[in-house]
Amino acid sequence: MKRWNSASEAGTTFVSQGIEALLPRLRRFARGLTGNVADADDIVQSACEKALGSASQWANGTRLDSWLYRIIHTVWLDELRRRRHRNGTGLDEAVEEPGGDVVAHVEARLRLEEVRRLMAELPNEQRAVMLLVCVEGLGYRDAAEVLSVPIGTVMSRLARGRAALLTRLGEAPRRVADGRRG
Repeated sequence: MKRWNSASEAGTTFVSQGIEALLPRLRRFARGLTGNVADADDIVQSACEKALGSASQWANGTRLDSWLYRIIHTVWLDELRRRRHRNGTGLDEAVEEPGGDVVAHVEARLRLEEVRRLMAELPNEQRAVMLLVCVEGLGYRDAAEVLSVPIGTVMSRLARGRAALLTRLGEAPRRVADGRRG
């Protein structure tokens, strides 16, 4: 059994191992925020350095992925402040699977490219919520924590982002009549 010299060493080891396991998700989230691989990799690298440097601040029992998403989002906002006019596009590449219906595959790829382009046109706040909830699968509460906003703000931004995407895709936004999350 491994014994650590301190709680800090144990936390750093846990965070380091967690980062390694979460790296594909962190890169996908960063790519969705930045719109390109180079910026995403830079943001993830900076965020990982910050996370490892402040591993002692991570509270045991909290979601490591949410904590890391928050760091990535903060690093990206800092970068945006530096750049002011830089705007990104796109989501991570879809995984291609061999075989299947070629026409359906091509249509799906074209639709994905269209969604990527439209996601890039969303305001940063809506795009970040859409990425966290719809792409990364975080719940509203976790997304609110990552973005440091009230849960109602997450719900509002998500609803506006979804409606904007559906409208731009030529589909009518659906209303949720029974009060369930849509």
